[in-house]
Amino acid sequence: MVKTVALLAVMFLVWGCPAKKVEPIKPAGDTAMSQKESAQPGILKDTLTPDNLPEKLFLTVKVKDFGTIKVEMFTKDAPLNVCNVANLAIKGFYNGLTFHRIVPGFVVQGGDPKGDGTGGPGYTVPAEIKRKHEKGSMAMARLSDEVNPEKRSSGSQFYFCLQPLPQLDGNYTVIGKIVEGMDVLDRLGQARPPVIMESVTASTE
Repeated sequence: MVKTVALLAVMFLVWGCPAKKVEPIKPAGDTAMSQKESAQPGILKDTLTPDNLPEKLFLTVKVKDFGTIKVEMFTKDAPLNVCNVANLAIKGFYNGLTFHRIVPGFVVQGGDPKGDGTGGPGYTVPAEIKRKHEKGSMAMARLSDEVNPEKRSSGSQFYFCLQPLPQLDGNYTVIGKIVEGMDVLDRLGQARPPVIMESVTASTE
C-alpha cells in the first residue's frame, strides 16, 4: 500500500506540458504589476538570457490568503530553466495562476495556465539536473520518461518540496530554494487546491 501511494505521488509530477520539443522563447513586453510591486527594490522588467543572469536572482510568489514565498534561484546550476521561469514571471505569465495540485507531505505544484496539470506555454526546457530535493526546494515538473527520455522540464509548471524527497533526485531539475516563507509553504501543504498565485515577480534583492 505504501509503495502504491508513493508511486502515485511521483506520477503527479510527470503530468504536465505538451511534449512539443522546442527551445524556450524569449518573452517580450511590459509586465502588468501593481504600483506597490513596481516600487519594490530590484524588480526586473527586461528579458533575461542565460548569459546575463544576475549573480543573485530571486522569485517572489504572493499567494492569496497565505502570504509570500521568496526563492533564491540557482543561476549557476540551472541557467536555462531559471532564465525561462524568470522571464515568464517578468512577462506576468504566472499572475493569477494556481497551485492546482497539493499532496500533503510531498509537493505543492503550480504554474499551469489550464489549471489541471496538462497546460504550459508550448515548449520544454533542457534538463539541468544537479541539485538535490530538500525541503523548500523549487523544481520543474515534466512529462514521464516514456515520452521524455531526456527529462526535459515543463515550460512553466514547477513544484515546491514539502520535505526532503531523495527519491526524486537525478530525475528533475531543481532551480531554487525557499529563503523566506517556509511557514507559508507548510500551510500550503495542508490546503485544498486550487490556491491562487496573486503575483510572481523576479528581482535581484
